Amino acid sequence: MRRKNLPIILTKYYDSLFATFGPQGWWPGRTRFEIIIGAILTQNTAWTNVEKAITNLRAKKALNPERMRALAHDELAGLIRPAGYFNIKAERLRHFLDHLFANHKGSLEKLFKQETTRLRAELLSINGIGPETAESIVDFFKERHNLKVMEKLKKAGVAPRERTGGRFAGKTFLFTGTLFSFTREEAKRLVEEEGGIAASSLSKNVTYVVTGEEPGSKYGKAKELGLKIIAEEEFRKMVKA
Repeated sequence: MRRKNLPIILTKYYDSLFATFGPQGWWPGRTRFEIIIGAILTQNTAWTNVEKAITNLRAKKALNPERMRALAHDELAGLIRPAGYFNIKAERLRHFLDHLFANHKGSLEKLFKQETTRLRAELLSINGIGPETAESIVDFFKERHNLKVMEKLKKAGVAPRERTGGRFAGKTFLFTGTLFSFTREEAKRLVEEEGGIAASSLSKNVTYVVTGEEPGSKYGKAKELGLKIIAEEEFRKMVKA
């Protein structure tokens, strides 16, 4: 195996596993920054509410330190409103961001290079981050297995990919049969460009099964699973909408 092809191969494995099994992380999140923001927002609320706030932030493309810090308080509070206590939590996010930029030039890598005890103490010094939130963040980023996996992916050239908002954000498509309006690769690219996932295997996590001519056994299995099946023409309309 050529090393230069390794990032592409690993990315394909990741997409296939994600489409088949869904999120398997200890803490839901697509990037390190999102994991931290989620830990702060989940205070005194259910995770389902936090997911709505995260979706708003992603649609605004504000899930990185620089962009979130540039938001006015009222705009940030409005985006995270579903998480509850939105004005207070907007202030807490601001405190964390101000600390990150003042002490680590906005770099999460610099923040997490510290020894665990010192890192925990620093997080606790930030207004709005209590023991439970600090412990959640420290446990994830200092857990040896998580760090080892992240380091291996980084060395292989695979960076965490934040799928931004789009028409297909949060949706998984699987194509089966012969397509006429697109090649299979073109159809997958269209899905990914709009924030969706193009799966290569069938599972209950698939949102749409797009059928072309002679779809084969996947069509029958999709019906058994009760998945939504659409024709190529309907998918073409979704793309053009």
